[in-house]
Amino acid sequence: MSDQVRAIGDTEFETEVLQSGTPTLVDFWAPWCGPCKAIAPVVEELAQEYAGKVAFKKINIDENPSTPVQYHVKGIPTLILFKDGKVIDQLVGSAPKERLKALIGKVA
Repeated sequence: MSDQVRAIGDTEFETEVLQSGTPTLVDFWAPWCGPCKAIAPVVEELAQEYAGKVAFKKINIDENPSTPVQYHVKGIPTLILFKDGKVIDQLVGSAPKERLKALIGKVA
């Protein structure tokens, strides 16, 4: 994981995401999830491309169960885009880079 995609937990979610002045893409994942591993390099690339415009965070759902429940995360990977403390959109499952760019394009 690069410096561009920061791992956070349930306790940091409110300050790091909901109170952030920067739009934030949160990747809900788990170490045992194959599609999560497949999409991780794409998320890293996008974090570098959108540095300074969009923040990128990761939450391990096994270690942090509260936030995924709160946002009804049923499958992983789930990427949820937040702006001003609100969910803008979300994507469930692995997706090509262009689809992720379209999601991020809603705020950047």
